[in-house]
Amino acid sequence: MGIERSTKRVVDVKSEPEDVEEQVFEKSLRPTSFAEYIGQERLKTNLKLAIDAVKKRDDGTTLDHVLLYGPPGLGKTTMANVIAHELNANLKITSGPAIERAGDLASILTNLQDGDVLFIDEIHRLRRVVEEILYSAMEDYKLDIVIGKGPAARSVRLDLPHFTVIGATTRTGSLAGPLRDRFGIIHRLEYYQLPEIQQIVARTAEILGKKIEPEATELLATRCRLTPRIANRLVKRVRDYADVNGDGIIDVKLARDALNLMEIDEFGLDPADRNMLELMIENYGDRPVGLSTIAALTGDEATTIEEYYEPYLLQLGLLERTPKGRVVTVKAREHLKNLKEKK
Repeated sequence: MGIERSTKRVVDVKSEPEDVEEQVFEKSLRPTSFAEYIGQERLKTNLKLAIDAVKKRDDGTTLDHVLLYGPPGLGKTTMANVIAHELNANLKITSGPAIERAGDLASILTNLQDGDVLFIDEIHRLRRVVEEILYSAMEDYKLDIVIGKGPAARSVRLDLPHFTVIGATTRTGSLAGPLRDRFGIIHRLEYYQLPEIQQIVARTAEILGKKIEPEATELLATRCRLTPRIANRLVKRVRDYADVNGDGIIDVKLARDALNLMEIDEFGLDPADRNMLELMIENYGDRPVGLSTIAALTGDEATTIEEYYEPYLLQLGLLERTPKGRVVTVKAREHLKNLKEKK
C-alpha cells in the first residue's frame, strides 16, 4: 500500500532548491520587518531589543551572532531577512552543505563588509574542518589560513570585518559545543497558533490578489500543520483550483473541494503521513517501532522521518516516542478509523 514517492508533498516543509518557481513564490511573500512578521512574539521582542541597542550605541559594534532553531518551515530564513533589513545590513546567504572546503568559507568571509549579516542555513551540516575556521572568525574576527604545503607551509592570520552570523538548524543537538557557544542569541521558533496562521493565510491571499472568505481562511488555517510555509503553499494551490473551478473568489466550498482533491484531512495529514501510521499499525499493532524500521516500511530516510514527519505528529499527539521506539496513539487510531468510515 505504498504511495508514489516521486510526487512532491503539498505539506512538505522541506525547501526545494531546484524548484525555482517555488523559491520565487516564497520570497514574494516574505515580510521584511518585525511589523510585517506575524507570530513568534517572544523572539521578535528579544531581537528588536538587541537590534535597537546596537543602533543606539552606534560605536561600530555588531549584533551578537544569532542561532535560530526549531522545526522546518517556521520562518528561520525569513527572520534572517528581517534582522538584516532592521539592521540596514547586506545579507549573504549560504548553507552548511554548500560550504564543502575551508577555502569556500574563507572566500565568503573575506568578501564580507563591516556590518554584513551572513546567514548559514542547515548550519549543523558544516564539515568539522570548516567549523574550526569559523570559530576564530566569529569570536575574534580573524581568519587563520595555511599557505603552502609541507615544511614550507606557514600560517597567516587575516583581519576580517565585523559581521553577524545567523545560523539556522532543525537539530541543535548535532551542533558542536564550541560552535554553539559562540552564538550570543539563541532562540527556538515555535509552532504557530491558529489565529496567527489565519492572519498568514489572509495576508498571502491578499498578496496573490485573491479575495478569500473568512470561513475559507479558517478552514485552510486548520489544515496547514501550524506552519507558514505550508499555509502559503496551500493558498497557492487553492487559488489555482478556484481560478479553474470557480469565479476566482476562494469560498469555503472551493477550499474544501481543493483540500479533498489534495487528500489533506482535518488534521492536516496527507497520504504519506497516514501511510506511515497505517503501516506501523498493520505491522506492529500497539508495539513500539524503531526509527530505522519505520524508514524501511515507508521507503524514506530515517532523518526524513525524524525531522519532517515526526514533529507535527508528536505535536498533535498522534505519535509517541518511548525508549523502545515510536508508538501510534489511540487518537491516531480513532482518526484513521473515522476517515475510513467516511469513505
